[in-house]
Amino acid sequence: MRKHTIGVYAGTFDPVTNGHIDIIERASRLYDQLYVTIFENSAKNKLFTLEERLSFLRGATKDLDNVIVDYSDLLAVEYAKNVGATVLVRGLRATTDFEYELQMAFTNQFLDESIEMVFLMTKSQQSFISSSSVKEIASLQHDVSELVPPCVNVALKEKYKR
Repeated sequence: MRKHTIGVYAGTFDPVTNGHIDIIERASRLYDQLYVTIFENSAKNKLFTLEERLSFLRGATKDLDNVIVDYSDLLAVEYAKNVGATVLVRGLRATTDFEYELQMAFTNQFLDESIEMVFLMTKSQQSFISSSSVKEIASLQHDVSELVPPCVNVALKEKYKR
């Protein structure tokens, strides 16, 4: 008998990009249920409020029936345990991501060995996309419509009006 599998894809999603959406879509095909969960990172200055980021994620994933958008102030492994997940999903763009994610994987393994880490490689056409670069490009009044969901594109234009 196949187990009901639950995964968690965690991030700050400030803002969600098409790279994130690609990982969400692919992970949603791997797991019966996927929690896409915003975790606050106090080290990051956020452009969008938690409510805005939740709205962006809900809008961008509305057609994915097995995706649940949520937020938490717990550690990712604690949150995963609370929702019955056995996997934390992470996206990898380049070797710099790998070094950071490897450190996080070892930390999570130390905290709870029962939660596995699964890494999905970003598609090559999205390997340069990061929330930080999207915000920088948008702040300089350049078009980011190919890099983010439409709702995020509208919000970025509004934020960076001159």
